[in-house]
Amino acid sequence: MVNQECHLVPKPLDLNASIFHHQPNIPAQFIWPDEEKPTADAPRFAIPLIDLSGFLSGDPVAAEEASRLVGESCMKHGFFLVSNHGVNGDLISHAHRCMDHFFELPLDQKLKAKRQLGEHCGYASSFTGRFSSKLPWKETFSFGFSAEKNSENTVQEYFQSALGENFSHTGKVYQEYCNAMNKLSQGILELLAMSLGLERKSLREFYEDNESIMRLNYYPRCQKPELTLGTGPHYDPTSLTILHQDTVSGLQVFVDNQWRSVPPCPNSFVVNIGDTLMLLAQGSGEQHKCKEITCIFFVPKEGQGSEASLGIG
Repeated sequence: MVNQECHLVPKPLDLNASIFHHQPNIPAQFIWPDEEKPTADAPRFAIPLIDLSGFLSGDPVAAEEASRLVGESCMKHGFFLVSNHGVNGDLISHAHRCMDHFFELPLDQKLKAKRQLGEHCGYASSFTGRFSSKLPWKETFSFGFSAEKNSENTVQEYFQSALGENFSHTGKVYQEYCNAMNKLSQGILELLAMSLGLERKSLREFYEDNESIMRLNYYPRCQKPELTLGTGPHYDPTSLTILHQDTVSGLQVFVDNQWRSVPPCPNSFVVNIGDTLMLLAQGSGEQHKCKEITCIFFVPKEGQGSEASLGIG
């Protein structure tokens, strides 16, 4: 007698997230275990707010105070807000509008820029081609950015090649946005170096020719938000994350053994010192978890042996 077994191969999801805008239920793959589900009543995190206006204008007293606050935050938990950061508010708003426009496109158009296996850039969705459980309720679009002087149009060229000439303007907006993020990150690295007693330019020079990945995260409307997560709990194994939130609260950080919410703060960025720089700042390997929104990953000169990340949410 021949023993025959029939193994059913699960079909991957192949869905347009927009169909869930009004549906009362969500697929089982997106439902997280009870112990990992969203913390709806998370207490508010008293995240330090650091005003960068004096530092950016060259005031040495203000720079010392800002560096002190950065160092204090790094020693305690690794999170802080920056305001008066020098990034144009109209540019930020324009970048958000461009992001909304892209994610509102029909699925077949977004898939023109589909991220290929093993690559970092392109469009990816938890709603298409996925088999696993505990899926994040999100779509992402990632693209590279280089701070090298001969790579001024990296972002704009990628948008045109991946999505066509109609996205040339969107690419130009994000090219400018990435340039602004790079400039902001260099200032934060200066403050961190000062807080560590290092030469002010040391960390900035280490990362000056960075190659980065910017990631836009989009969280479609969900009728059962208490059952799923947009981005699951994770550590940032990098150096620096800068996030810009929209007006919807959702970011949580794990501080003092509990999840705490970080409500959106108008005209500010959330900064998370990742594991690489936290080791330098604290002299220990303590890690800090977060459930975040959107990221841009920032890498130092080739061969330097370290990695950093900037996040925008």
